[in-house]
Amino acid sequence: MKHVMGVIDLSEKDGCPDLKELTRQRCIASIPFGGRYRVIDFVLSNMVNSGIINVGIFTLNKYRSLLDHLGSGKVWDLHRKRDGLFILPPMQHCAAEEPQGDMQYLYDHMDYLKNSSQKTVVITGGNMICNLDYREAVSFHREMKADITVLYKDMGPGQADLSHCKKITLDDDARVVAMEDAAGQLKSRKVFLDMLIVGKPLLLELISSCYGQEGSRVCNLVNHGILANLSSLKIYGFPHRGYLGAIDSLSCYYRHSMDLLKPEISRELFFKPGFIYTKSNDEPPAKYGTGALVQNSLVANGCQIEGEVRNSILFRGVRVEKGATITDSIVMQKCLIEKGASLDTVILDKEACITPGRQLKGEKENPLVVGKRAKL
Repeated sequence: MKHVMGVIDLSEKDGCPDLKELTRQRCIASIPFGGRYRVIDFVLSNMVNSGIINVGIFTLNKYRSLLDHLGSGKVWDLHRKRDGLFILPPMQHCAAEEPQGDMQYLYDHMDYLKNSSQKTVVITGGNMICNLDYREAVSFHREMKADITVLYKDMGPGQADLSHCKKITLDDDARVVAMEDAAGQLKSRKVFLDMLIVGKPLLLELISSCYGQEGSRVCNLVNHGILANLSSLKIYGFPHRGYLGAIDSLSCYYRHSMDLLKPEISRELFFKPGFIYTKSNDEPPAKYGTGALVQNSLVANGCQIEGEVRNSILFRGVRVEKGATITDSIVMQKCLIEKGASLDTVILDKEACITPGRQLKGEKENPLVVGKRAKL
């Protein structure tokens, strides 16, 4: 995989309105997940575990917390003299103007693509929760002599949370014959994962032809590079058969977080086929008081628990005082739940404080969200 580079496209303009408070001060890729991780840890770890050592991250806005989390890329072994991790913020005009499609950001950073020695590019979004090995997909791409290979998931019953994603249709040779456009009317169970593999020469040609021409200022890689060229390019589909979650709404975030309480899903996501890496903090082990009760929960290091916690996820440094109860909830870093407070189906953002005796309750499809540093 030394001839393959990775591009993580985080070019959403205003985050996702369906994620409410969670994206008020951060991009989707920077949302905390699973007690100690961020959403971007999954796609970035997948690339590193697949042997990709040149990764460019295209940011657009609200990326301060992302920069703090990624640092030099040392956690992912990407702090290198050659190749490594490249954070590519928008040009000044991109930040000020309305979004012009992701081709604009690729065009503005074409020097990065041209100067990289790799000849094949893996391009992904930053909101997918999965653990996969790109080497299999790259091998398929080369064996089929494909121009572009898109990764997809065959969506089964009960997976309606992937309905925001585009769908594709394949022929018997796994060639893409149709892809959903903006109307979203294609009837197929094969969901495009916002991940694709393309040769760098072809990618540069698509960028120049789509965005470089005067008058073609608003363009998107999927719509104008793939959808418009289905008949002229050899575009194939490669399946991902493991667990997958798309973080594009509050209900999806809550559902996939709660899935981590199932041991079989947790083992698959964090250990197979490779480990998921994240920024580490020097915190002591969790401390449980004499009357503490914890059932079926993920509790990160640094927590102090004297109350009751059931079916919940607690991030680092959470304090649960005596008499407080937490049920079916997600409590992020350094939150404080004081005596007698009760949380049921609630998402607390970082450093929130729930005062004594306060009772908060949400619903499974619409969990209650408390913003960062809020005090209720």
